[in-house]
This record gives sequence, C-alpha cells and structure tokens, in this order.
Amino acid sequence: MISFVVPAYNEELELPPTLQAIRQAAAEVGEPYELIVVDDGSTDNTVALARAAGAEVVTIARRQIAAARNAGARQARGEILFFVDADTRINAIHIRDGLDALKKGCSGGSARIVSDHATPRWGHLVLKILSALYFANGLGAGAFIFTTRANFEAIGGFDEQYFAGEEVFLSLALKKIGPFKILREPMVTSGRKLRMHSGGYLWWRSTCIVLGGKRACRSRGKLDLWYDGKRESKTT
Repeated sequence: MISFVVPAYNEELELPPTLQAIRQAAAEVGEPYELIVVDDGSTDNTVALARAAGAEVVTIARRQIAAARNAGARQARGEILFFVDADTRINAIHIRDGLDALKKGCSGGSARIVSDHATPRWGHLVLKILSALYFANGLGAGAFIFTTRANFEAIGGFDEQYFAGEEVFLSLALKKIGPFKILREPMVTSGRKLRMHSGGYLWWRSTCIVLGGKRACRSRGKLDLWYDGKRESKTT
C-alpha cells in the first residue's frame, strides 16, 4: 500500500485541491493507498476539510515540517511513502514513475518544480534558475519526496534538528543507500511566497540562510520565510 503524507499548517485554501489531486492520481494508478494529513497546530478549518476529504488526521503541536512528516510516517501503514506538501499538486505520472524507480532499486526520489500560473514573471524566472542549480545536484524538493518505509526507517527519517533544509539531508542520506531519482514530470506547487514577498526580501532571506549554513536551519526564529504563517486569502 502507498501512504501519502501531507503536512499542513493553516492550509484551508490549498489543502482541498491538493487532496483531490492525490486521490485522482491514485485512482488512475489503481494501487491501494491511504491519505494522512498531519495538522501541526492549525487555527483555521484545515482539520475539518481534511476529514471531509476522507483523510486520516494526525495532530501534533511542533510547528516544524520535519516533525510533521515524521509523525505522518509513524502513523502510516504503507510500505511506500509519498510526502506531498499541502500546496503541491501531483498526478498519476508522479506515482507511476516513483513506484517504477523504487522497483528498479532507487532509494527514493523527488521531482522538479513549476509554480502555479499566477506567479509573477520574475518569480518563474528565479524559480527556473534556482531549480536548475538545485536539481543538478540530484537533491529532492521537500514539496514531493518518495521512498520505501524500509529506507526511511534505515536513515532515521527527517532530521528534526533542522527547521528547514531537512529534505537536503534526507536526500543525501538516501543516496548512501542507492540512486536517488529526480522524475522528469514536474510537480506544480504554489507560488505564494513569490506573490506575497518582494524579490529583494526573498533574496536577502535566502542569502542569510545560505551563509548561515546548518546553524541557520536549526532555529525557527531565523526562518520566518517558512514559519511566519502568512497565507493568501484566496486560491490562484
């Protein structure tokens, strides 16, 4: 069985279409699956909407993406784990190609990113450039990562000492087990950060994180770009 783990914090707008996309994709593939939403302290209608969509809800109070994903994995019953962010849409190709990669001996994988259509033009360009550099190193994007339960447990899951960048360390750990596959089919993720913040702000915050290295990723207080809780008032 496939377990889809979706971490969420105040995602009442983005979560429903994400869950719908997962269900449609899973139905096309035809494999048994379960859908788990990990609510990490939401104050909106995230939990109610997740349950209305037929998802199992796991509740934690950590405000940490790595902890949320790990909590979902512990609850999951499947031997295959797909981690999908609450603002990310996948399709049947991602599932089929992911399963095929695992069957061929890959330790796990991810996919390239494209943002939704409402993203500013400069945002599309920046994302394209950064993605080219990032995926050239064969690293997984946190918005979508897949692996087997056995491999996930062998590496200890997501490292909870990090509040950001945990997908990088997970990717590196999985690479020690076997090839890490970056799927050709891109996933669609929300461009809300590119809409809600200026290019200058995003550049400044990203530069601070890069220069700060691992230490900068160990404190939520320094990662407002991920943890400020800002959300859009409508979907794109």
